Amino acid sequence: MTALKLPHSRVLAELADGLPQHVSHLARIAGVKPHQLNGFWQQMPAHIRGLLRQHDGQWRLVRPLALFNEEALQRLGAERGFQTTLKHECTSSNDEILNLARTSPEQAHKALCVAHLQTKGRGRQGRKWTHRLGECLMFSFGWVFDKPQHELGSLAPAVALACRRALAASGLDIQIKWPNDLVAGRDKLGGILIETVRNEGKTAAVIGIGINFVLPKEVEHAASVQALFHNMQLARGATAAHCIPVSTLLDKLLGELNAVLTQYAQNGFTPFLDEYQTAHRDHGRPVLLLRDGQTVSEGTVLSVDAQGALHLMTAAGEQTVVSGEISLRPDDTPRAAAPRAPERLLLLDGGNSQLKWAWVENGVFNEVTRAPYRDLGKLGEEWAERSDDRTRIVGCAVCGDLKKALVEAHLTVPVRWLPSMPQALGIRNHYRNPAEHGSDRWFNALGSRRFSQNACVVVSCGTAVTTDALTEDNHYLGGTIMPGFHLMKEALAAKTANLDRPAGKVYPFPTTTPNAITSGMMDAVCGAVIMMHGRLQQKTGEGRPVDVIITGGGASKVVNALPKQFVLDNTVKIVDNLVIYGLLNWVAQEQEQPDKLPE
Repeated sequence: MTALKLPHSRVLAELADGLPQHVSHLARIAGVKPHQLNGFWQQMPAHIRGLLRQHDGQWRLVRPLALFNEEALQRLGAERGFQTTLKHECTSSNDEILNLARTSPEQAHKALCVAHLQTKGRGRQGRKWTHRLGECLMFSFGWVFDKPQHELGSLAPAVALACRRALAASGLDIQIKWPNDLVAGRDKLGGILIETVRNEGKTAAVIGIGINFVLPKEVEHAASVQALFHNMQLARGATAAHCIPVSTLLDKLLGELNAVLTQYAQNGFTPFLDEYQTAHRDHGRPVLLLRDGQTVSEGTVLSVDAQGALHLMTAAGEQTVVSGEISLRPDDTPRAAAPRAPERLLLLDGGNSQLKWAWVENGVFNEVTRAPYRDLGKLGEEWAERSDDRTRIVGCAVCGDLKKALVEAHLTVPVRWLPSMPQALGIRNHYRNPAEHGSDRWFNALGSRRFSQNACVVVSCGTAVTTDALTEDNHYLGGTIMPGFHLMKEALAAKTANLDRPAGKVYPFPTTTPNAITSGMMDAVCGAVIMMHGRLQQKTGEGRPVDVIITGGGASKVVNALPKQFVLDNTVKIVDNLVIYGLLNWVAQEQEQPDKLPE
């Protein structure tokens, strides 16, 4: 659709609230004489022309539209602390704020862009957002956080909750479909798209919101604000139908968004958890998880946690879902009794310098404990306190037999140490000799599938730094190994005359030897990540995503040191304890197919 000329937009904005306006007033706005208004009106879009009603020199629309007067909109935004721009047509309101964020996060903070028409609007998972002029309220704004991107996983649910509050203030009973869709039963009312930019040590979140304001009756599986408001009035016995002006709705939305995000920036999502569980449409109900229209899992919704992840009880135990690529659907299939809780597990990750372990109850772990091999007393204490006759131990280790023996000495049942495998969980291992393949690298790859279904580079920053490639169709291609930061520094100290220096900081152009050493080590690691990403991108094909999953103690430093444009152009996620997730994935499939997996 082509954008309207400015006079036509101004006339529509004047009529948008559905109240009558005199033709002389409208003619002045249009810049024509009153008798020319009918011809002027014929230039309006077809779906709007038929809404006009004329009586005794007054014009009105039979239903309101989501259109704004620019001056009034700017006043409304200013009252809520937003710098507001109205775009009669743009590619996407998110793009307008993203451009500001890339220049300066401070410019993007509380910058608001309202769009009447978007030519390339988009929703979650790359879906195209389609609409006709005046039928959707569409706006984007920026909010700057001191937190890195990976700590904002619960931002979308928080935004959805703020929108629900605003709609409730207008009398509308709206629910949330995880993570951030606004729904009335099974009909979608609105959606939220959040994109982030890391710049100047801050994260600018660009929050795009689209809400169906008014829709024709023939649109299926969708709800609109006006239809819901009309039904609410009828249910309350109202004799005359009223509408919600779009300016009133936007004002309520901005007020709640401002309040919720201010609190979220200070305290995270925890204060909102109970309210979100109440608002969540599928809480306690059976659901299907779909990816690209195909069911990938099913179970009963248990909760949403402080990180915004969904907890689902499946036949294999509790599953944590964090991927934005997943869609949630109610499952109406008749169910038998709830699945039996699986056995208790102790999962072990035997790294080169320390042991990490996690207790698994009902398919989920809450924390990971770590200790050096010289002091594993806490492991023995926890085993004595928490184990029972249902407990079994599964682990992977690259630490060698001596350290594995130290671990086993604190436990009273055998440990099932898992090696790297030719294949598991549908992933084929292309390592020439899996027996010499580090099991930590293999289980990192298995664990990465909880966080990305795309081709991805899996990076582990520990004693050694590994970068491994996994294709979107589940072929593990292999990868590289290099010394970790500590080993690099030790090598320089031991093998050079004057480079045993204290730790420095990373700079683009270091001017001291400690900073030059630290920056050089970081450049080496970042270079390895970028090189592997480039190779995998070439193999995957241009235009197809290649994600980066980074784990280990140095993960956050590496992400902060990667080129900003690289992080903007790709999905880069920090995932702690990726080996534990890989072990958990493997155990879950073993319980489903015990005869198909290797000992």
